[in-house]
Amino acid sequence: MALRIILTLALMLAAPLVFAADPLSIPAITLGTGANGQQEYSVSLQILLIMTALSFIPAFVMLMTSFTRIIIVFSILRQALGLQQTPSNQILTGMALFLTMFIMAPVFDRVNQDALQPYLAEKLSAQDAVAKAQVPIKDFMLAQTRSSDLELFMRLSKRTDIASPDQAPLTILVPAFVTSELKTAFQIGFMIFIPFLIIDLVVASVLMAMGMMMLSPLIISLPFKIMLFVLVDGWALIIGTLASSFGGV
Repeated sequence: MALRIILTLALMLAAPLVFAADPLSIPAITLGTGANGQQEYSVSLQILLIMTALSFIPAFVMLMTSFTRIIIVFSILRQALGLQQTPSNQILTGMALFLTMFIMAPVFDRVNQDALQPYLAEKLSAQDAVAKAQVPIKDFMLAQTRSSDLELFMRLSKRTDIASPDQAPLTILVPAFVTSELKTAFQIGFMIFIPFLIIDLVVASVLMAMGMMMLSPLIISLPFKIMLFVLVDGWALIIGTLASSFGGV
């Protein structure tokens, strides 16, 4: 992040020197008005805005896609099994990223067809392309957002000009979507925890009955929980449940 900021500042400082040396070069920042009255930015300014927007990609992936639900469920699963560092955080994050790409593929295809390709073909302006790209993403988030959560943030924002959920801006829709994803992830995590909790209770009761109070129940229950998870093909069940929980996206 620091290196990217330094490079951006260096380019901004060096640009006036380059244009001063070559008076025929194109200015880096220009703003024109099209025939239809829309404002159009120069290519250099668009590139600068795109490079700045790249810093928001992690926030976009975590808060506007299926990544939040998936990574929370994976973390709860690891805790339920009693495995502190297995699988590692890198493996869980990688699995969550690729599963997110799989689930979000139809949404990204719509963004590519409706916004990116027309923009690259110069059929849409940058503003129109951004507006077109928001539609599939907002449709996805609205399908996963509870109406109660959306109404909560509408009430907190004190907006009275929003007639329907489709008109909700991203500043309201994104926190409502994240809140709903957290609720859904914890509900799925609760259902995952139940069978492993039963195993822990049974093992603890047996050890107490045998008078082996100094022996940690986790040492005995861990192999049984791993065996149960493998026998029921747990990874396929978890991943399949997560993918199907997003409906027909």
